[in-house]
Amino acid sequence: MESLSQGREGRHTVRLLGRTRLCESAFEVELERPRGFAFTAGQGVRLFAGGQGRDYSMTSGPASATLSFCVRTIEGGAVSPVLAGSPIGTPFQLTGPHGIFVLGKAPLSMVWAATGVGIAPFLSMVRDGATGFTLLHGVRRGSDLFYREELEAAAARYVPCISPARVTAWAGENLLPGRYEFFLCGNRQMIRDFLNLTDERFPDSRVHTEIFS
Repeated sequence: MESLSQGREGRHTVRLLGRTRLCESAFEVELERPRGFAFTAGQGVRLFAGGQGRDYSMTSGPASATLSFCVRTIEGGAVSPVLAGSPIGTPFQLTGPHGIFVLGKAPLSMVWAATGVGIAPFLSMVRDGATGFTLLHGVRRGSDLFYREELEAAAARYVPCISPARVTAWAGENLLPGRYEFFLCGNRQMIRDFLNLTDERFPDSRVHTEIFS
């Protein structure tokens, strides 16, 4: 990669390389990867635009030559509209990697649950070689099931939960009693409901959470 600067607060300056529309409300951006920038699948960065910073998890795998992110379009937001409208080559600053939402050693059966763009860290895990998990993806519309083919190919079971269906309802009705390694990434309500479910139905399980607004 071309030399990139690292400034105050450990910030790296990188350029926008590409942008792909995923659905009406989300898109993927590809940025340069700073030299020596190492991360674990599931981690993220804080990305800055106009002095404001927002957190995004990588969708790219740790071995990728670039960094990619799944971004939900937020009208009036501080960062997503800038990412959506900036020309290719625009510089951005980022810090990281940040976060502990990573697989590590997980001997229990893995169940992943995401809502919307909370699918991002799971895609990075798949691109790092993760397989054999159950994945629940809660979305408003079928068109929001981005990355479905890639995720479905790696999963032991892929379950789309299109509104009004909920990932917690599916888990409560279909998961057999036992111990699981739950990874939950999405809105606060889903995570809160899933934590209540695990307390009631799967009390000996391990739970990892990441809130995605």
